[in-house]
Amino acid sequence: MGRSRYHVLGNQPHFLTCTIVNWIPLFGQVELAQIVIDSLNFLHRHQRLTIYSFVIMENHLHLIASSANLSKEIGDFKSFTARSIIDLLKKKNSIYILNQLEFYKVKHKKNQEYQLWQEGFHPQAILNEEMFRQKLDYIHNNPIKRGYVDDPAHWRYSSYRNYMEQPSLVQVELIDFSLEAEPPEGIPSRRLGTR
Repeated sequence: MGRSRYHVLGNQPHFLTCTIVNWIPLFGQVELAQIVIDSLNFLHRHQRLTIYSFVIMENHLHLIASSANLSKEIGDFKSFTARSIIDLLKKKNSIYILNQLEFYKVKHKKNQEYQLWQEGFHPQAILNEEMFRQKLDYIHNNPIKRGYVDDPAHWRYSSYRNYMEQPSLVQVELIDFSLEAEPPEGIPSRRLGTR
């Protein structure tokens, strides 16, 4: 990760993006998206990653998350999901997709046959409540912007359903934006008295 121009602040919530190489739309296949969902739930359950928000699109995902070692946890997530997805594609004999993952592999990765994820995860530290709200809205409205749904509650691969207290696929830490609530670690409190 030495080539990254991004700086990760420990335990600070970050907005991040993980993208499939060449934007190949793999997550339209439910069983491939399920690997990502299971992995996110595992990281949350084992307290390796605090997830505040997520959306899984056809070829990328966005998270607001924090961890004591965010780079390591996201690296482990990407490595595990890549191996699992590639293994499933091999089992299903998905030659066309495997050929694409081989073709778009960056040349310096000589010790592997395929590459699933683009390098990096583009972390942006969330430094205040306004930025947190903006990224949360961006995540939840991404399926609408792409034309998948006309209501964010209709996209099952999103934390919007968590915030609406509806069943969701990934457990998240809900953020209460009321004046009485404590913000997540690293986010300055907005105590204006009246509002």
